[in-house]
Amino acid sequence: MPVETPLLDTIRDPRDLRKLSEDKLRQVSDELRSETIDAVSVTGGHLGAGLGVIELTVALHHVFDTPDDRLIWDVGHQAYPHKILTGRRDRIRTLRTGGGLSGFTKRAESAYDPFGAAHSSTSISAGLGMAVGRDLDGRKNNVVAVIGDGAMSAGMAYEAMNNAGAMHSRLIVILNDNDMSIAPPVGAMSAYLARLVSGRTYRSIRETAKQLTRRLPKFFSEKAAKAEEYARGFWTGGTMFEEMGFYYVGPIDGHNLDHLLPVLKNVRDMETGPILVHVVTQKGKGYAPAEASADKYHGVVKFDVVTGTQSKPKANAPAFTKVFGESLIREAEADDKVVAITAAMPSGTGIDMFAKAFPGRTYDVGIAEQHAVTFAAGLATEGYRPFCAIYSTFLQRAYDQIVHDVAIQNLPVRFALDRAGLVGADGPTHAGSFDIAYLGCLPNFTIMAAADEAELVHMVATAVAHDTGPIAFRYPRGEGVGVDMPEKGVPLEIGKGRIVKQGSRIAILSLGTRLKEALGAAEDLDARGLSTTVADARFAKPLDEELVLRLAREHEVLITVEEGSIGGFGSFVLHCLAANGALDSGLKVRPMVLPDIFIDQDKPDAMYAQAGLDADAIVAKVFAALGRDADGRDADGLEAGGRAKIG
Repeated sequence: MPVETPLLDTIRDPRDLRKLSEDKLRQVSDELRSETIDAVSVTGGHLGAGLGVIELTVALHHVFDTPDDRLIWDVGHQAYPHKILTGRRDRIRTLRTGGGLSGFTKRAESAYDPFGAAHSSTSISAGLGMAVGRDLDGRKNNVVAVIGDGAMSAGMAYEAMNNAGAMHSRLIVILNDNDMSIAPPVGAMSAYLARLVSGRTYRSIRETAKQLTRRLPKFFSEKAAKAEEYARGFWTGGTMFEEMGFYYVGPIDGHNLDHLLPVLKNVRDMETGPILVHVVTQKGKGYAPAEASADKYHGVVKFDVVTGTQSKPKANAPAFTKVFGESLIREAEADDKVVAITAAMPSGTGIDMFAKAFPGRTYDVGIAEQHAVTFAAGLATEGYRPFCAIYSTFLQRAYDQIVHDVAIQNLPVRFALDRAGLVGADGPTHAGSFDIAYLGCLPNFTIMAAADEAELVHMVATAVAHDTGPIAFRYPRGEGVGVDMPEKGVPLEIGKGRIVKQGSRIAILSLGTRLKEALGAAEDLDARGLSTTVADARFAKPLDEELVLRLAREHEVLITVEEGSIGGFGSFVLHCLAANGALDSGLKVRPMVLPDIFIDQDKPDAMYAQAGLDADAIVAKVFAALGRDADGRDADGLEAGGRAKIG
């Protein structure tokens, strides 16, 4: 049944919103909340975060002259309501689908998205850059960065605040505190104080007082400054932000438009340096099932709006993430030195399961991947076996720590790289495309890739047993392939692959879960008279050179397949072949990697087809290497053996 949204129907973009009187904004917010819930029930996606900023979104677009005033959403998963208000409502039910709207902010989508984001803690840095660019141009527009309390756990946010405070640039930061992690519950008194301290009268008095204290004898000026700081800290909790050079306002109720609007107007008109407005919101606000959920419906699949029941299809095989979590628990039961670390993604990485079994050996460090890696390195120096479970795309943020704090010191940190390869609806920002390349170039590293869920169990056991340096194992999002599962993991021989299917003419060497597609391609090739060997490399580094050279000697064509960028596994194989003279015999080698583009969101199968990494693409690559097309014709239109093709 369609949602009734008479006021929202009149809003094509924020200019229409700004024409409405303030007494209409409550109704707009209610309709926007209903529309957001209804849209996400169709597409799935991030729900709770968007519901928590409905009123804030309406207030910001009503008070500020967007898009001339820049509005930056940190991470961007809370920006669905923003997209509805900024001319994209007619496409909102295409969220996270092929050819549809991104689940995050995206510059190519709209002028109202001044900065694309999907990783956290970037908004203040980007906003400061925009503010400085504005100042250099002599413009007067506002720059507003909205950042969550979770994102404020990352060092980058504080680096940006430190720089902004020192530069004294005019920048507005909205701290969206939806976990009550900084301030106590707010009420009428705090709202009154927020309006007071952001108002012109209070600011004038405060500046006059500061000037006066500078003229007092030192003893009195110090006492006065301490008294002012104490009072400010007692009422607002803003001392830390003030010390960093920000003018602090808050906390205020982020769902009360009567509180939000006057404060935002005040800070909009202030001509001081950087300002931080502390807004307290509730994740999942206004939708009972989300409010009652532990994670406030952070990420959902399609669901029933009335009941909140999510339509999760029955799994045909266990998810890789679950297999990792269960395997790590079994290893920890036998080894009390096994500990787990995550960077604010316990459920996404399976560490939440480990935390239930071993709460005293689980460490969620917040959105702080750099700290997570060096923290793990420190644990490793004390004889522990730390598993640092971080999405491949998020580990990129800690590259310097991987190099200096782990690899150079050859410390046995175990990296569990979830979301390897293409990830579907989350799109290019979350794809694990580069880890083989960026870890493979580092001395001392061992890198594994699981072909299926059973292999992942063995790789967890391998990582536990590997105490001679850093080791990483990668696995994709989603379900396994449905193989029989071992009762317990058995450590693999380091640097050794396996032959899965023996043939004689074509060799396909796969790394990771493209093995299933490689076997499908081999079946097709066999049916066409091309006997095909399929091997699972298991290790990108150290490379099984004996296996690689054997495949090169015994086959006419060697295809390598991986779910990673150029510069990874295929490059290692080519280097091995060239160094050993294996290319001199006329061997036809064709590496298959992710293309040199960022692939937009779609269903994973469609993305891999676009990337040219499915069974059909492997078959086509083999025929191209042989100088034929898929029908068996050579470059001159002749069939294999020189017979003219007839009919």
